[in-house]
Amino acid sequence: MNFRWKMLFSAAIALTLLSGNTEAVGAAEVTVVDANGMPVPRAMISQTLVDPTTPDISDGGYAQPGRPFRADPQVTVFTDEYGKALLPKRERPVHLRVRRPGFRDVESEAGGSEPVRLTIAREDDPISHAAVKPSNIWLGALELGSVEEKQHFQMQCGFCHQIGSPFIRTERTPDEWKEIIDRMVRYGSRLPTDLQKKLPEVLPAEWNRLEANPSALAAEPAWRDVDKLRITEWPLGDQFSQMHDMIVGQDGRVWIADNIQDRLYAIDTTKHSVTVYKIPHRDGEENGGLLAGRMADFPRHDSTSNAHSLAQSKVDGHIFITPSAQRRLVEFDPHTETFTLHEMDEGFYPHTIRIDQQDNVWFTLALSNQIARFDRKTGAFRLYDLPARGRKEALLTNYMHVVFKLIGWGIPLPNMLAIDWDATGTPMPYGIDVAPDGTVWFARLHARDIGKIDPVSHEITLIETPFLGPRRLRVDAQGNPWIVSYGESLLAKYDPATGKFTSYPLPVTPEGSETPYALGVDNARGIVWVNGNQSDSLYGLDMTRETWRHIPLPRKRTFTRDIDIAEDGSLYTSNSSFPSWHIEGAQPTLIRIEP
Repeated sequence: MNFRWKMLFSAAIALTLLSGNTEAVGAAEVTVVDANGMPVPRAMISQTLVDPTTPDISDGGYAQPGRPFRADPQVTVFTDEYGKALLPKRERPVHLRVRRPGFRDVESEAGGSEPVRLTIAREDDPISHAAVKPSNIWLGALELGSVEEKQHFQMQCGFCHQIGSPFIRTERTPDEWKEIIDRMVRYGSRLPTDLQKKLPEVLPAEWNRLEANPSALAAEPAWRDVDKLRITEWPLGDQFSQMHDMIVGQDGRVWIADNIQDRLYAIDTTKHSVTVYKIPHRDGEENGGLLAGRMADFPRHDSTSNAHSLAQSKVDGHIFITPSAQRRLVEFDPHTETFTLHEMDEGFYPHTIRIDQQDNVWFTLALSNQIARFDRKTGAFRLYDLPARGRKEALLTNYMHVVFKLIGWGIPLPNMLAIDWDATGTPMPYGIDVAPDGTVWFARLHARDIGKIDPVSHEITLIETPFLGPRRLRVDAQGNPWIVSYGESLLAKYDPATGKFTSYPLPVTPEGSETPYALGVDNARGIVWVNGNQSDSLYGLDMTRETWRHIPLPRKRTFTRDIDIAEDGSLYTSNSSFPSWHIEGAQPTLIRIEP
């Protein structure tokens, strides 16, 4: 094949790939140069419609259930070594934003199909440069005392949102910080009481120190190997939503649970079509469910369930959802578009969920220290009580629903409920997964251990981790659990055959300044993908070479919670900060990365 035909063939492939997500066939070229007219490689270009389709909001601010609507996507690509990139042609005017570490953002409007040349300038002002650095760089520079204090702050104060963002760095008095910390503990943070007393004085002083001394902040990492990336985002919900977990469904649609508004979203990414389904409430249920008082001061929420995590049956395609504010399991049939609510007699805070090879549904019960199994054939639940770390923890675990009721009502708790450094009373079973041999693995965030359940003998085994805060885990094709450490910014692999852990610190600067929430294992390509919640990133570890890859995400203050992988290797996650108005543009999104 001669050079001319090679070029035409390559162009045809590029246009075919681009046309799958466009309104017009073809691609629009964007060129990015610096002030001297030199090409700028690895510049991030994000394209949105100037006048996107307005969704229906007639159902309390959201779309009517069962009625599909269009969600116009934002598309992000990166320039090559010549400063050029191809974006999809759009039939309407587009808004373009160019971003690169060390440069000022540039924004422009253009026709949706015309070539564009944009100039970006370096950011020479150190204060302005510091202000836009990722949250993890600010977090990494905080001096809070000992390493243990910093790790517990990182683990307990970053449950729901970034820690070093402008929202958090806002000037506040110690009394205002105390009020914020009290609310955070009411939401569920287990920040040690010692730190609750110390931080209101330390945090404002530390943020002021860093604001006045930007040289104390580390430099952003250089973006590498990004020119082939393509990132698509679909806007979902609003600033009062929380797009918690998501899964790639068997029919290609992506499913997301809105934790704050009790809605299930189905997204057809080929048609940019979204359908909302409203999770039913039982008569008489209080808004907020069993945790009604926890969010009494949140501006708007419509949730008696608090839809959390999702899994899909391989047998009939039904989707199962954990409602963290109820003692039940939610089942949704995508074919009939109907919900079934399966009530439980005990257990508290249904959390992460998976389905085994026999179609049994497994999930963690985070606040009652249990693992649940739902037998779909009999409709019966079996609960596995996990060992408590002493008599006090056993007592508190059994009465955790009473404790949270008291917190929600604002009633002062007795001294015995002071939070110690081990978060006694809340070992918190969190992540869960099923190995190829049927073994059920789980992680306990505060107990500093992982465990397994033999589904035949029902024997429970606990294994202490050499790191703080094992959060979610996934098991690879060889049966090895991979776990993220929320407090120590690392990924770890456990080998059941040898009983040994291997740790892989995340490649972040400063070291240890990340809070990896979850992970996804791409067995077909040998990559473990990890959330970079403080750095607006995803990180990929090549399991064979043991090398890392870094993928920067388009929106500042992106906080993601789960990762799923499509058959073609595309990564899916959701921007699910709580509250969502922290996100750049105050817009939750479904995110697809084509690496």
